[in-house]
Amino acid sequence: MGLLAVALGAVVVLLVGATWSALVAGNVFLALAAVVSFLVATASCVLVCGWLFAPVARPDGVRLPQELAEGLFRLIERTGDRFGGIRIDAVWVVGDMNAAILQRPRWGWVGPLETHLMIGLPLAHSVTRRQFGAILAHEFAHLAAQRRGLDGWWGHLRAWWFRALDRCIEDAPRLGRALEKWTAGDLRAAMRLSRLEEFEADAGAARVVGAQRVGEALVEVALKERFLNEDYWRKVMAQSRTTPQPLIRPFREMGLGVLAGFRRPEPGPMDIHDMFGGAASEADFHPTLAERLRVLRVDPEVPVCGGESLANTYLGPILPTLSWVFDRAWWQDSRRDWRQRYERARRD
Repeated sequence: MGLLAVALGAVVVLLVGATWSALVAGNVFLALAAVVSFLVATASCVLVCGWLFAPVARPDGVRLPQELAEGLFRLIERTGDRFGGIRIDAVWVVGDMNAAILQRPRWGWVGPLETHLMIGLPLAHSVTRRQFGAILAHEFAHLAAQRRGLDGWWGHLRAWWFRALDRCIEDAPRLGRALEKWTAGDLRAAMRLSRLEEFEADAGAARVVGAQRVGEALVEVALKERFLNEDYWRKVMAQSRTTPQPLIRPFREMGLGVLAGFRRPEPGPMDIHDMFGGAASEADFHPTLAERLRVLRVDPEVPVCGGESLANTYLGPILPTLSWVFDRAWWQDSRRDWRQRYERARRD
């Protein structure tokens, strides 16, 4: 793609010279043809440069000030010390049921890599401080094993390439399909590498906090995510059949919803394959829960309920503000779908 942009740029320069030569020679038709070709080549060059300079990923959430969650920042700092003094540049609260690390250059395309930790508010409502410690260890293990020094830049460039490819497929479907076929092997390799990196991060976290604790956190997250997707959010959206606007704010009520609505299976051994599947496909970026527990050599068991959620422990004073932000964003994204459901229900 970079060579294509360079080639188009060279064509643009040549066409400028051709246009000038045709005008000097008085050849109007050749000058017009050169101008049209110049405009097409310029537009193509701009389009390709737009693909190459796809916006760098940035956290999509609320940046957490340290003074409002000092206990959480101390936990993060202590965990970083256990992985060789790794430091986090910013902590964000996001709307996903996930925790993740994002690295990006400080000034967009250039500058030192900054490390951002993103913590999903649904995740914070779903796990205890102890379980989150294992999740945090997993994220720091990613940094220690795969994102230090040049390894961090390789990961950043890999993500950039796939962003550029996505934009190409969206803007020029025919060329995009050709590039997609040409890079299919790279995509499969990237997915396989991503799954291996998850195993490596699990192993790194297990060395620090223990395999049993990592396995407990994995099972807890899987159970709570299933509850939120199949129960909580379905009940929220079910209101759209009877009311033009939601009667509850889902993020504000999520903590209570998890506490009161989640029915924990009986603690002890569980049939994990029936609940979450046995093996990942080639199209998965993450291995399945069963695969991760097997590699950790941890038996699948339902954890015993144990203590306050991370949200109540560390985010209590700012939960109303965070919930308001994510409820507002959720309603902006869901309003049209909600209204369509409501109108269909009224017609029926």
